[in-house]
Amino acid sequence: MNILHESMGLSRMPQDALHTPQTINIVPQLLMQQQNVKSLDEALRNVPGITASVGEGEGGMAGDQFLIRGFQAQNDIYENGLRDFGVYTRDSFDYDHVSVIKGPSSEVFGNGTTGGAINITTKIAHLGDSYGGSFSGGSGAYYRGTLDFNKQIGESTAIRITGMGNENNVVGRDQLYSHRWGIAPSIAFGLGKRTTFTLEYFHQSDNRIPDYGVPVVTKPGTAYGLPVTEYGVKRTNWYGTSYDQDASNVDMLTGRLKFTLNPHITLYDDLRGGMYERYFSSSQEACDATCTANLFTNPSAAMVNRRGGVGGPEPYQQNDWSVQNVFSAVAKFDTGSIRHEMIAGWDVSHVYDRRTNYAYNFDGQNGTQKDTTSLLNPNPNQPGLLLGSLGQYAPNIVNIPGVGHAIYKTGDATDVGAFFSEQMWLLPVFSIKGGFRWDHWNSHYSANGGVAGSGVAFGQDQDTFNPTVSLMYTPDDNTMIYFNWAQSTTPLGLYVTNSSEPLKSSTEGFKPERSSLYELGAKYNAFHGRMGFTASVFRLEKGNSLQTDQNGDVSSSSDRQRNQGVELSVSGEILKNWTMIGTYAFYDAKTLAGTAADVGKRIQYAPKNSATIWSTYTIAPNKPYNLTFGGGLTWREGVWLDAANTARVPATVEWDAMISHNITKRWRVAMNGYNLDNRLNYGSLFSNRATPSIGRSFLFNLSATY
Repeated sequence: MNILHESMGLSRMPQDALHTPQTINIVPQLLMQQQNVKSLDEALRNVPGITASVGEGEGGMAGDQFLIRGFQAQNDIYENGLRDFGVYTRDSFDYDHVSVIKGPSSEVFGNGTTGGAINITTKIAHLGDSYGGSFSGGSGAYYRGTLDFNKQIGESTAIRITGMGNENNVVGRDQLYSHRWGIAPSIAFGLGKRTTFTLEYFHQSDNRIPDYGVPVVTKPGTAYGLPVTEYGVKRTNWYGTSYDQDASNVDMLTGRLKFTLNPHITLYDDLRGGMYERYFSSSQEACDATCTANLFTNPSAAMVNRRGGVGGPEPYQQNDWSVQNVFSAVAKFDTGSIRHEMIAGWDVSHVYDRRTNYAYNFDGQNGTQKDTTSLLNPNPNQPGLLLGSLGQYAPNIVNIPGVGHAIYKTGDATDVGAFFSEQMWLLPVFSIKGGFRWDHWNSHYSANGGVAGSGVAFGQDQDTFNPTVSLMYTPDDNTMIYFNWAQSTTPLGLYVTNSSEPLKSSTEGFKPERSSLYELGAKYNAFHGRMGFTASVFRLEKGNSLQTDQNGDVSSSSDRQRNQGVELSVSGEILKNWTMIGTYAFYDAKTLAGTAADVGKRIQYAPKNSATIWSTYTIAPNKPYNLTFGGGLTWREGVWLDAANTARVPATVEWDAMISHNITKRWRVAMNGYNLDNRLNYGSLFSNRATPSIGRSFLFNLSATY
């Protein structure tokens, strides 16, 4: 459980967490098993400073949308070091562990990474035979099965297949469900040899109802808004319609080659092709001035405006494909008394996005908009509400705001990058590392069809340069003290698959976001490596801040923002049979200059304090009457939802627990409890809405490993 022993699993970051000069949070396999983690979102709840976003309007982005240290990371999700361009909710059935590398990391990952990067290390074929499976059931009509099969073939070849089937409702929320399945086979050749080649395929199908939460309102006489559920509205209320749907299919094929040329030089080449398709239809609620006034004077008359469809985020069919190739060479050599580790290579990617937009939320009898429902008792089955087809989305639909939205939207982006870094041990205990990455970024966007916004095309063509420098003092194998400086760049149009309009006339002149990190930290393995401790202080500065409002419009506030703070972590075995992993983050996050209303205010989505802890203790291990007890806390101080600090959600406090018993050496039974005090917490957030987290729930699990 000591995360400092974990490898990054990347040729561009070849060291383990202990010897990597940056704040890194890792969610290990054992922790995910103990918590019965089922998605990337659930895994990342163990990492302080990560906030989930519910997505913006005018395109209804949902799926996995995360912020790190208050900064957007929606395009910074990687799988085995390659960018995952898809927009979907990621199941964790194929995860070995999840790493969060905090702070600008463009030298390693390319453009983006203002707050950091999320890297998923998957399960791949290995030598030896192993077979496993599990079944879970519990609250919310929850049923889930997984399998993990690995078979060695001959001396150096192995195959592995992992799979998942999942059906569940959402405890504490009306109407919501998720039905999904996935499979991930892999085959590896040359294991233990000089040349290793691994071929991996991943497929996930998901059909779910999107949840855009509850609206935020400002009570008369108060200074800022809160979710309506803070004023007595039921947390179970869902303001969508029976037509809302999020159906996605993801396919990725990855080939990874490792060739050890000699004891000093190793070559890596990773190639991935991905295809993503999605049908998305959502209703995004808003409580306007009349609705707000009625909530506090005549609640039964309060009506929510469901801005879905015409005048809001129309349903759409999204089809994407991507290809990426990363080649790197790692050389280790000495020049006299100085030891060197040099990394150089290229990273080339292309992504294409096409959307077909539809219209709905109109009454087919008279062509007028019909998009309101009761705030207190919403009705998802509004009579007379039609789902429009492509043919209906035409200028002859009158009296409907927004009817002129483009029918077809296409975007693409090409990134050609080259990177280089070198670490030199000037003394056995002191080393310096420097590196850079250059990228040429080219993106295009066009919109056609409809009345307004049709027949338009925009493009961006930019070069970016992102350096990094680190100083490291390692007096022994268990200790490192470091200083790290790094920069990152986020050009406009980076989020081709994640944005309804990545480029448009109003944003063509916007400068890229530019971020700098200054970090001083220490990492230490104690008690013969059983426990790991980390501490860091950092300052993260971002200029030319780009912001997305509730309608999905991007604006350049030219704000200069700063997040400075402290992060601490501890992980490992305290005593025999007693393990713990705990993290804490303090953020002093403010806007320093720019828009007058924002200056001096806290950065949205960045909690001042947040912490997680999880601990387990095993009684009588290897005995017939063995028991493992565990529990933990997730705490996040209240956060602001907008840059001007006019809307807020309260603190999140969630208590979870588990108990397990090994029936035999191969069979295990467990029970998990979540949100044990049934507190009203909020998970995904946006400027004018927040999604209530699950209520009190329980899951039972039976698993076997051979």
